[in-house]
Amino acid sequence: MYNYRLLAPGPTPVPDEARLAMARPALHHREPEFKPIFAACRQGLRYVFQTQRDVLILAASGTGAMEAAVTNFLRRGDRALYVNGGKFGERWGKILAAYGCDPVEVKVEWGRAVDPEEIRRALDADPAIRAVYVQASETSTAVRHPVEEIARITRDRDVLLVVDGITAVGVFPLPMDEWGIDVVVTGSQKALMLPPGLAFIAWSEKADRFLETSDLPRYYFDLKGERKKQADDQTAYTPAVSLIVGLKEVLDRIRAETLEGVHGRTALMARATREAVKALGLELFAPDSPSDACTAVKVPEGVDGQALKKALRERFSMTVAGGQDQAKGKIIRISHMGHVDPLDVVGALAALELALKELGHPVALGTGVAKALSILGEA
Repeated sequence: MYNYRLLAPGPTPVPDEARLAMARPALHHREPEFKPIFAACRQGLRYVFQTQRDVLILAASGTGAMEAAVTNFLRRGDRALYVNGGKFGERWGKILAAYGCDPVEVKVEWGRAVDPEEIRRALDADPAIRAVYVQASETSTAVRHPVEEIARITRDRDVLLVVDGITAVGVFPLPMDEWGIDVVVTGSQKALMLPPGLAFIAWSEKADRFLETSDLPRYYFDLKGERKKQADDQTAYTPAVSLIVGLKEVLDRIRAETLEGVHGRTALMARATREAVKALGLELFAPDSPSDACTAVKVPEGVDGQALKKALRERFSMTVAGGQDQAKGKIIRISHMGHVDPLDVVGALAALELALKELGHPVALGTGVAKALSILGEA
């Protein structure tokens, strides 16, 4: 019998202190006891987003913040460039189309990062483009897109750079102010170590001008109204009170470790996992620009990917993610985000080795584990 381990790229494990905090009797969100908790969360989120700007808290999944990042900054018919290199890049295009914008796709092979020069060429060729939408970390393929380089291209133009940081914020550096990113979104169930249900969005002074001219329909995700209320440590509508109580705990935890410490720990575990996978003779799905959020491993020839995922879950009590759409059954994805430590990585690799062996794939047991330990031992 094995202890359960949740190593999918969202939801991720929740620390004990956050779970205990959320189990306390619920607070009323309009009473004085709630305001200092909300104020602490607002300040802690600025630290994690690496910004001096307000970070708004929404009761939604990360997709709610993605939608708000379209409806609050664009106008009907606005042309927007979006990078489609996976399921979540594809989602940008669907949201843009749903609200009557004019989406322009930059198609990228799954497992590869976008070339920033493609963005530059597209913007040079079409001055009507008003925004660029991209993932910092494309969770479906475990790819990290070159946001810093893209920001150098957009920040001196009258073009917004909107970044899905759902598996990037709290994973690797994404300094919003320093790089000149205009809009950043994330969700609670990734590096912020909470159950699903909260979304977060911050935007730049440059984006304020777009906010003033946007005419797309919105009601619940009205960022102007929400910003006004949250400046008083309240929300426009009923918030997810217990999740916000838990949020304060995880933000305190991140502050204690330091953001640099969190980034360094995550990067170390990701590198150990990637090198261990290669030592086992397996291939990475994103070999050239991997995200530290999760590692996507190609299922070896002759092994049923769904059976591998099932064996990890049923035999070794470990939940990892499989592939989506064209990658279904072809990859598994192992998370390194949030409340994950190096021994979780070692456990995941040991379970992977055992599961592969049970499914008939030749594995020298301990090879990947040994490689990971040699890297983790450097810390």
